[in-house]
Amino acid sequence: MPGAANAAIQPQEATLSLDFLETAQQIAGGHHEKWDGTGYPKGLKGEEIPLPARLMAIADVFDALISRRHYKDAFPIERTVQIISDGRGTHFDPDIVDAFLAHIPDFTAIAGRYVDAD
Repeated sequence: MPGAANAAIQPQEATLSLDFLETAQQIAGGHHEKWDGTGYPKGLKGEEIPLPARLMAIADVFDALISRRHYKDAFPIERTVQIISDGRGTHFDPDIVDAFLAHIPDFTAIAGRYVDAD
């Protein structure tokens, strides 16, 4: 629903910085795009995908995998890292995956601070 996300952001333009809103729209509209062009909504490929959306793609998948949902248990960090690593160059920007892999302890610590209580 990228269109709905952008529609929710646009009315705020009068009160928030345009740079902030542009970044928000890039994230909302592009974080489901994939590096190889098989994502949606526009089928963007590689660096056609805005950088904020490429960054959010990994953050979104990381959070989804390590978090318990009503339809699944949380994945262990090792499995989560493997899934993201396996998506290097297809789902995700290879450079961003490399940066992610270099900072697993940082991501794990941040996630630990914000874990949902059951």
